[in-house]
Amino acid sequence: MTKSGKLLLPTRRQTLKTLGAGGLAAAALPLAGRFNQAHSSEPIRIGFQAHRTGIGAAYGRWYERTTIAAAQWINDNGGINGRPVEIVTEDDGTDPRRGAEVVEKFAIQHETDVAFGTLFSHVVIGSAPRAGELKLPYFVVSEGNHVARGLNRYVLQPGITNVQSQVISMAPWVSENLGKKVTMIFPDFAFGHDHRDSFTEAMAAQGGEVIEQIAIPPTETSFFRYFPRIPSETEVLYHVMVGPGVLTFVKEMGEFYGSNRPEIFGFIDSLEAVDLANPGLEALEGTYFWEAMPRYQQNDGLTPYDAFYREKVGVDANGASISDPEDISTYSHMFGCWETLSIIKQGMEAADYQSADDRAALIEAVESFTEFPESEAHPQGTKTFDGKTHQAFGVQTISKVEGGKLGTVHRTSIEDGLYPSDVDYTQMSF
Repeated sequence: MTKSGKLLLPTRRQTLKTLGAGGLAAAALPLAGRFNQAHSSEPIRIGFQAHRTGIGAAYGRWYERTTIAAAQWINDNGGINGRPVEIVTEDDGTDPRRGAEVVEKFAIQHETDVAFGTLFSHVVIGSAPRAGELKLPYFVVSEGNHVARGLNRYVLQPGITNVQSQVISMAPWVSENLGKKVTMIFPDFAFGHDHRDSFTEAMAAQGGEVIEQIAIPPTETSFFRYFPRIPSETEVLYHVMVGPGVLTFVKEMGEFYGSNRPEIFGFIDSLEAVDLANPGLEALEGTYFWEAMPRYQQNDGLTPYDAFYREKVGVDANGASISDPEDISTYSHMFGCWETLSIIKQGMEAADYQSADDRAALIEAVESFTEFPESEAHPQGTKTFDGKTHQAFGVQTISKVEGGKLGTVHRTSIEDGLYPSDVDYTQMSF
């Protein structure tokens, strides 16, 4: 491969697939030997776009902890192409304009090899165009549908599933077990709109109906005034909230309904970083939640790498920090940072990445991947990857609150969340 990213051999994609299948196998070499054999002693610099402040700060704190732990694990196992990984962190304030500025700072000031880690969808949408203009690979950990719907070729979401896939896979269970007349409560920005559009369509496909849609500003702090809009014939209340008011939202919802309520199905986003033992959350008993990776250790043999991952990121069996039981993790999201960094490593090694001149080769390498098997690198579970849409697909979990804890009641298959798309990034130019 030349510095321009062009291969000297014609069988490029076949070669990348063969190399990519090896994943993290290079970890078998002695650590010092691997670093010494690298073409360059310079670190691989990964720009971490962190939500340290703003409405995403709770997620940002745990995304950062997971990123540091993942980088340490990768370095303990030889780094990337024998080079150590260096994480360069900038706070975007969970703000789209600042997000674009952070991406520019990574490319121009810090000269990072890639950018990584963005969660909130409006920040991804605001940052992605600048990443494309600067030709900086931008690996997001967002769940939003926007990547698979088409941004630019430099934006990828290979380590976490998106909302459309999540709701498609769960709508049949909700319709069959909870009810067909649904009221939705969601945050009034891109992520919430993805839920609104995707779940409305998914329920219609099951013969159900979303009878009311209630959009709430993500910075809202009181919610009682929204609840009277919920129609009395509602069979299922579907909620997904984010931001600083999530605890208040859940408490006020319980106070509004008391014991006379419809079935309630929420996304764990409404409770990420929130302790279920908080006073006022007793009303959640018997309600259901989507989880990507169960907060409470299940010990059911279905997630064999969960204990390894918890130890590495410092999370106990209840989903809290091992150093502070009141510091609750964002467990159903932060694994995406661990897995995405593993994919960046896998892609760089498949592409024999040496410098920014190889960025296009890195993207093409990741596009050639089709599966990420469950492993230490992918503790949440096996995923398939569509290189045309730059999107991963995986297993989802439905959990029920019983005895003040979440327990798994249903797991979807990967196939349950697949859907067709006309997007094909591989046909776009760099």
